[in-house]
Amino acid sequence: MNKTDSNQCILQGIGVSPGVVIGRAFLLDRAKLKPVMEKISSEQVQAEIERYLHAIATARQELLDGHEKLVETSAENNGNQKHLYLFDVHLMMMDDKMLTDDTVKLIREKKISAEWALNLNVEKIKKIFNRMDDPYMRERQTDITHVAERILRQLMKSDYDSIEKISKNVILIAHDLSPADTMQLNLNKVKAFVTDLGGRTSHTAIIARSMEIPAVVGLERATEMINGGNQLIVDAIDGRIIVSPTAEQIRTYKEKAEKHRFFQQQLIQNRDLAPLTKDGYTIELAANIESPEEAESSVSHGAGAIGLYRTEFIYLNRTDLPSEEEHYLTYKRALQNASGQEITIRTLDLGYDKLSSHAFHEDTINPAMGLRGIRLCFKQKEIFRQQLRGILRASHHGKVRILFPMISGVRDSRQAIGILTEVKEELRHQGIPFDENIPVGVMIEVPSAAIIADLLAPEVDYFSVGTNDLIQYTLAVDRVNEHVSCFYEPLHPSILRLLQSTIEAAHGNGIPVCVCGEMAGEPLYTLVLMGLGLDQLSMNPLSVPYIKKIIRSSTYKEAREIVAKCLTFKVATEVEEYVAEQMHQRFPDDLLMNLQNN
Repeated sequence: MNKTDSNQCILQGIGVSPGVVIGRAFLLDRAKLKPVMEKISSEQVQAEIERYLHAIATARQELLDGHEKLVETSAENNGNQKHLYLFDVHLMMMDDKMLTDDTVKLIREKKISAEWALNLNVEKIKKIFNRMDDPYMRERQTDITHVAERILRQLMKSDYDSIEKISKNVILIAHDLSPADTMQLNLNKVKAFVTDLGGRTSHTAIIARSMEIPAVVGLERATEMINGGNQLIVDAIDGRIIVSPTAEQIRTYKEKAEKHRFFQQQLIQNRDLAPLTKDGYTIELAANIESPEEAESSVSHGAGAIGLYRTEFIYLNRTDLPSEEEHYLTYKRALQNASGQEITIRTLDLGYDKLSSHAFHEDTINPAMGLRGIRLCFKQKEIFRQQLRGILRASHHGKVRILFPMISGVRDSRQAIGILTEVKEELRHQGIPFDENIPVGVMIEVPSAAIIADLLAPEVDYFSVGTNDLIQYTLAVDRVNEHVSCFYEPLHPSILRLLQSTIEAAHGNGIPVCVCGEMAGEPLYTLVLMGLGLDQLSMNPLSVPYIKKIIRSSTYKEAREIVAKCLTFKVATEVEEYVAEQMHQRFPDDLLMNLQNN
């Protein structure tokens, strides 16, 4: 927070859906639910358990009613029906034994109220998610929190302001918004929203981008610093909120809003154009998705393929494991929604402790270095085989590539391909059709794999570089640890050299290379990645138009020159300063640089 005068303050958060809005604040007054520790007698235990189960049933019905209402009104809500699956996520969580059995156990063993038992249980689950390395997986704790709050409101008989009460144009201010809340926003009235909690990869942020409503999250104290009726400027490009702006600030931000609208129109016009440089070099742009419904977004934002389908979602928030048939139908639906685009399906990339609610272990010290990805698949071969059968069966209905994660060397790749070969033989024997020539690739995210990329390349059909983990493992940096996150440097000389050698090894063996980490969708790095010679960049679908504009406005020759210069620097900060300078020189009038975090 930055105080400017007695009436004004500036709040800094995370812009997750770009735009600039000037308007009045509507404070959604939902007092934080704070259950207190309350003991009960042995005689009260069964009644308390029944009260808890009744609260779940009531909250579940409330969610079902919201789902039904949204289906009826989806046409009026910017086509957000594709995100209705998030209601299913919350419904599954309500049925999950983590919330039911474990909470009931606490009520029975500790003889405490249902509210306090649920609170203790949720805090335990949140700690587990907090230890996850992947920011996307870590932010799934917000879904647990939203579900628990629904149940708590039933237990505590808590009423709260409804977003349905909003009757005029406002900027919505809330401590947090669930995906259900966000999808039910009336976009004719709510012009932007601001929350204390949230991050770039939260479901609420994903939906905000899909609905194209400007949003700033993670402000921590917005509900304390902003009063209902305050005039605000919401700069969701830079993640900035100005409370009680001056006339001069209003004029400045009106100009910025107009520039942003004009820039957006340009992007839409370029959406269907090829990602072709001025000197004729093409780099394919692909989309990262996590559900079949998101495949439509790849098409609508001008991506040429789906470069990464994260399949972890199908395993999460359930008490059982997905069947072969569920895998098959899920991937088949994604292919149908992708309208003929190729889909790269990454096999399970979770740790054992996240695989099912029965397997939660609090003693996992470092999940990022433990039994996860392909290592878990080797230990739990039947789970792996079920997924491979589903993927292969789906390949009969469209273009599919298989991607193995967490590969550390040739032994891993051969073992994974060996199991795939066995599964193929089973399907042939059973007369089940599949793509006999389905391409198989490996993730280059472990430094050992990057170092021996020349040995791995002859074994597979393509590489996909996971820059998030590659940077973390190479630099020995836990990027979610605030004490060392400053050492997480995507343009570190070691990272550039690993990328360069990996790409050279791949091309030397005639196979393509994709980058599917966060670097791919950040405009600051586009010319560097292009200059290194990558064949494909895979990113959030909404980033595709921005990256495409940079590519179409540049030449491959200048990208190569930038990379050559980058490789001469010895310190990451020198590389970063040089790249930022080059990008600002080339795109002085665009908002691309401001949008790099979106």
